[in-house]
Amino acid sequence: MKRIAVIGFGFMGLTHTLNILRNKDLELAAIVDRNLDLIEKTIGGKGGNIATGSLDAGILMDINKYTTIKECLDKESIDAVCICVPTAFHYDTAGEALKAGKHVFIEKPLCLDVNQARKLIDLAIEKKRILMTGHVVRFMPPYQKLKKWIDSGEFGDLRFLALSRFSGYPAWGQWKDREVTDNSGGALFDLVIHDIDFAAYLLGSPDNIESTCLPGYISKYDYISAIWSYKNKNAKVSIEGGNTFHASFPFQAGYMANFEKASILYTTMKGDVIHISDDNKVSETEAGDAVEGYYNELAYFTKCIENNIQPVECSPESSLESVNLCYKHIKI
Repeated sequence: MKRIAVIGFGFMGLTHTLNILRNKDLELAAIVDRNLDLIEKTIGGKGGNIATGSLDAGILMDINKYTTIKECLDKESIDAVCICVPTAFHYDTAGEALKAGKHVFIEKPLCLDVNQARKLIDLAIEKKRILMTGHVVRFMPPYQKLKKWIDSGEFGDLRFLALSRFSGYPAWGQWKDREVTDNSGGALFDLVIHDIDFAAYLLGSPDNIESTCLPGYISKYDYISAIWSYKNKNAKVSIEGGNTFHASFPFQAGYMANFEKASILYTTMKGDVIHISDDNKVSETEAGDAVEGYYNELAYFTKCIENNIQPVECSPESSLESVNLCYKHIKI
């Protein structure tokens, strides 16, 4: 069993804590947050874009809690950390953990600064530690099914893929703190990166990106509409998303895929099924629970630690490339 500490206890800290507690191969060793009162507020407050579960505060009563990662690393015998602090603080937090010889699971994006991301990757190699970014969409069953259909050619060649992800501007929990929003990277790096990363995971990085970005509450890039094209593939990819809507706007994400033999639709607004259409009929197949992606990614990270191998399904290099691709959507 691997002992792991959660660093940062907002919505994602709570989400990962729930899945650590579910995993028989992991033990929650400690929680770190500069504001320990936030732990109780997070458990009892509004969640994030999607419901990922709830937790009885009593379960955490005997878990050691610290206000700094240094104190945690000095006092706890742990194997790994799960980093859920605002994006601008990823580099310092992950670097401190890696230097202390700990494996690191870090919420996406790896870093906002590509040079800092490169340094973390090099440090993980130097220290022979596992470094993995939580690109959760890769581990969500509805999206894994799409990858299977593309890879197998079951419906013929892929012609067009549209990925979308929208929400109202985040007004819950830590997002009310301007320091958090200012250090998030805005919707491009916090929300739309999910689909940018997944598209690159499926088809590789595009040869050309045509992109339009609009400003919102958090950044200049809170709405993104882009078309990806490839020189050696017939398929094109559309990516659209953002958080420019009012705060109570319902979260929705999904994909539309046009293959030679069928067109496929998945949306979180009806998240239990995937629709498959040909010229004659529409059928449904079970989508699986997208929220299970959060459990699946941590379970995969744990296996990487146990086998002492860097993640293949979510390699540090691919996480760095996803950050690079985000920047390619910005008109300078």
